Amino acid sequence: MTARLPVFPLATVLFPGLVLPLHIFEERYRALVRHLVDLPEGAPREFGVVAIQAGWEVAPAGPGGRATPSVGEVTLHEVGCTAELRQVTELADGGFDIVTVGRRRFRIAEVDDSAEPYLTADVEWLPDPGGPDEVADLLAARVIAVFRQYLGLIRSDPEEISEQLPEDPTVLSHLVAATAALTVDDRQRLLAIDDTASRLRAELRLLNREAALLRQVRAVPVPLSELASPPTPN
Repeated sequence: MTARLPVFPLATVLFPGLVLPLHIFEERYRALVRHLVDLPEGAPREFGVVAIQAGWEVAPAGPGGRATPSVGEVTLHEVGCTAELRQVTELADGGFDIVTVGRRRFRIAEVDDSAEPYLTADVEWLPDPGGPDEVADLLAARVIAVFRQYLGLIRSDPEEISEQLPEDPTVLSHLVAATAALTVDDRQRLLAIDDTASRLRAELRLLNREAALLRQVRAVPVPLSELASPPTPN
C-alpha cells in the first residue's frame, strides 16, 4: 500500500523521534509549509525528509539570484523519514522557521516533480519493530557502554558524557545514529535497516571503528612544521 507525500530533499538524514529545525526560504517550500498549515484540524501535518545522494538541495538560481521553481538535478536516497510539523514561525520576509520531529520511515516508490511546486512521492511505509526483543535489549546495553566511551573521546564536558540515554533499544538506535559523527552514507544505511537488533549491531561496528580512529589520531603526534606547510611529494 502506498501513500502520496510531499518530499523535502536535504543533505542530512532524519530519524524517528529526533528533532529537526528548519529555516524555510525557498518559495516552493514556503508553499509546502502553507499547505501543511492549511490542512484540516487533526490531519497529519508531515512531509518526507530524504537525504540527497547527488545534486543540490537548493534550486538553481534564476534572474535576480532567486531560486527557480524547478527542482534541479537531484538524486535522492530510497529510504527517508517523515517530519511532523510541530511549530511554525512566519517571518517578515514571507519565510518560515519551523520545528519538526521525525515520525515514521518510508521507501520511495516513485517521485513526481510536476504535480506541485515541491517534490511529491508515492511511498511505502516501512515496518516498525514490535514487541520485546531480548537480543535487542542485550545489544542496547553494549551500545550504551561503547557510545559512552566514544563520547568520552569527542567531548570534554563530563556532564555531557553522563547524560541519560534511552533504555528503549529502538529509540537508542535512532539517537546514536543521529548524534554520532557519521557520514550521511553511514546514517542512511542505518535508517534503511528494518529491525532494531541489526541496526544496533551495525552501530557497534561503526562506534568501534570511529573510537579506534580517534584513539589513533590522538596517539600519533604531528609536528607543528607539518601542520604549517603542505606535504612535499615523494
